[in-house]
Amino acid sequence: MTSPNGNGKGAAEKVVFEKGVHEKDDAESDIDEEVGAVRESDYKRKQTFKGWTLLWLAYQSTGVIYGDIGTSPLYVYSSTFTSPPEKADLLGALSLIIWSLTLIVTVKYVFIVLSASDEGEGGTFAMYNLLSRYSDITNRDPRSLTTVKMERYHTNDLRRTNRSVRSFIERSPAAHIVLKIVAVFGVSLIMADGILTPAQSVLGAIQGLSVVKSDISSGTVVGVSCAILVLLFAVQPLGITKLTITFAPIVVVWLLFNAVSGIFNLVQHDASVLKAFSPFYAGDWFVRNGTEGWKSLGGILLAFTGVEALFADLGAFSKRAVQLSWLVLAYPCLLLAYIGQAAYISRDPTAYSNPFFNTVPPGTFYFSLVIAILAAIVASQALITSTFQLLTQVMNTSYFPHINVVYTSEKFHGQMYIPIANWLMMIGTVIVTAVYSNTTRLGQAYGVCVILVTFITTCLVSVVALIVWRMHWAIVLPVWFVFATLDGLYLTSALTKVPDGAWFTILLAAILGSVFVLWRYGKEKQWAAEGRGRGELASLVVKNEAGGWKLAGGRDLTTIKGIAIFFDKGGDGVPAVYEEFLKKFEALPEIQVFFHMRALSRPHASEEERFAVARTALPNCYRLIVRYGYNDIVVTPDLGEVVYAELKRYLASSASGTASSSDAESVHPTEAGQAQPRVTFRGAPTLEVPAETGGDRAAKRLATLEAAYAAQVVYIVGKEQLRLMVGRNGWAKRLVLEVFLWIRENTRAKVASMRIPVEKLVEVGFVREL
Repeated sequence: MTSPNGNGKGAAEKVVFEKGVHEKDDAESDIDEEVGAVRESDYKRKQTFKGWTLLWLAYQSTGVIYGDIGTSPLYVYSSTFTSPPEKADLLGALSLIIWSLTLIVTVKYVFIVLSASDEGEGGTFAMYNLLSRYSDITNRDPRSLTTVKMERYHTNDLRRTNRSVRSFIERSPAAHIVLKIVAVFGVSLIMADGILTPAQSVLGAIQGLSVVKSDISSGTVVGVSCAILVLLFAVQPLGITKLTITFAPIVVVWLLFNAVSGIFNLVQHDASVLKAFSPFYAGDWFVRNGTEGWKSLGGILLAFTGVEALFADLGAFSKRAVQLSWLVLAYPCLLLAYIGQAAYISRDPTAYSNPFFNTVPPGTFYFSLVIAILAAIVASQALITSTFQLLTQVMNTSYFPHINVVYTSEKFHGQMYIPIANWLMMIGTVIVTAVYSNTTRLGQAYGVCVILVTFITTCLVSVVALIVWRMHWAIVLPVWFVFATLDGLYLTSALTKVPDGAWFTILLAAILGSVFVLWRYGKEKQWAAEGRGRGELASLVVKNEAGGWKLAGGRDLTTIKGIAIFFDKGGDGVPAVYEEFLKKFEALPEIQVFFHMRALSRPHASEEERFAVARTALPNCYRLIVRYGYNDIVVTPDLGEVVYAELKRYLASSASGTASSSDAESVHPTEAGQAQPRVTFRGAPTLEVPAETGGDRAAKRLATLEAAYAAQVVYIVGKEQLRLMVGRNGWAKRLVLEVFLWIRENTRAKVASMRIPVEKLVEVGFVREL
């Protein structure tokens, strides 16, 4: 990253944040040298697309993102007016719609907010993660050091005001809490909306059948709606790419039909409504209607419900794809739709009651009915996809237990499906549909989530502009004020509906947010417990008088034949399971391997980067890192053979006078304290090994490895049991931690699910106190 003037002075520094430490002059490695430096390719990086691929992705995004905001012409005017409007009021409402779509959606979201993504991921939580990479505002998961690149500007690279803002939020515990709660609440609101929107859109679509069959019963509407919802969630495992084969044509045809209908009405009825492009009429709306005009903003708000999905779904597509699909198709089509409806209503004010069907061109009624129902049904996809995206983000940052995520595309890395979330959402939407039974009651809860999220987004993106983009406060503050004022007008109007039904989504969001914060609090306590008393390998095992090995301050260790593979979740230092194994069994396996799996944010790891082998200070003890993509399977029945082959290749290259591995370079101490040569990647230049420290010893180690592999291979995993310290936690903290422990116990991966021979598996239990 370089400064705007291009001189590179603003280059971001990679640092490891520690409490009380806020500056580091030089880039530091955040991985122990035994493992090797973290490669740039280990970090998550956003994908970029060009040409036909970008156009294809923009087409896909049309089928997913704009179903919700695109179907708003069905009900905006009828939700805004309660009686046939006068021409001045109609122009005021149209002006508000035009400028809301222009300022809130186009200017704020499409041109500003989309740029505040965290390596291509969108949503309020992505902005919080982005801030946490550029400032010390959160406790970090030790395992994230290999997947998330920390970038923090030097103090001198920030203006005085920007530096003061960063210093304040870094040093203020209250600011940490507020930022965390706001970001989590924003995510929770969208997820709550993800349950409400499918119910609202599908129920509204089926109720639309009353246009042709007025005596349709409520039970029939609810039953058909629930059946469609079940079908909608049942097809989610197909993945976004396959779904858009059906959904995108529906949305594209729907938007184009609205545009054509709008042009027809504009030409045939009243072209003078085009003067609503003047913001004067938006201001006149408030002058004429006062408090009632402010309350009516809840109807205008429906014109941009779904805008939150535009940002939250970003990870499944890309910034350029979303910008292209909105500016070229969705935005102009929606403007023409609302302008055309206003042109018709100005000639026939009673048409406001059903603005879409009353204003379609003659002879297109049945076509419009079919396409409207289909578009309303697929409108749910925007929030369903958002939920998958956001839930993955909170899982990756330890705000929720890890559950199974299925990546549905090898080409587009952010497209995913979460089975358990999908079925829970299906159950939730069916229940909501059955309980509310009509869109009028649901409509009271609709929209509050959207405007709360947009207001939160406005505030967070302003902080991003100061700390990440390093923009001058004189630019940021006025822009924030304009958008905060717009959001505030809509928000205060929408909050008047809280007693009439909007409380449901706020309550649901509060429950979800509480679960996220609770889990994160428990994880931070767990990390602290795991970090206490963690020793170094050199201080754990020492030489005894006979030249063998013993535990430091303990008894001699016996030698066990074979290779022992210790599963190491940390990837640096001494694995907890290894330390516990030595203490419990007082035995040292002939060959010991610290086996660590490092996940990459792409489908597959290349052969050149897949394995990294390094020696530790203890003889015949190795650290093996396996990089893998989300579609790679690492733990297989032949894992022992794979580990043996990698160690053998590493030692064979050492014995022949070279040392190579397939990962980053590292330096290893020998038993005598001398330095071994650096280990390089497979395919990288090899380095000569001095005969007195390399060839002969490596040949002996190779012979030891082959004998151990012939004897046996065992897999040793740890089972960490957490319990609360007696008398160290108050009743409130104790209650929260008890809930955390219960959730953890019921969601953690079971040893039985590992794809390795059970007869070769050893589970070592140990306790950590919170």
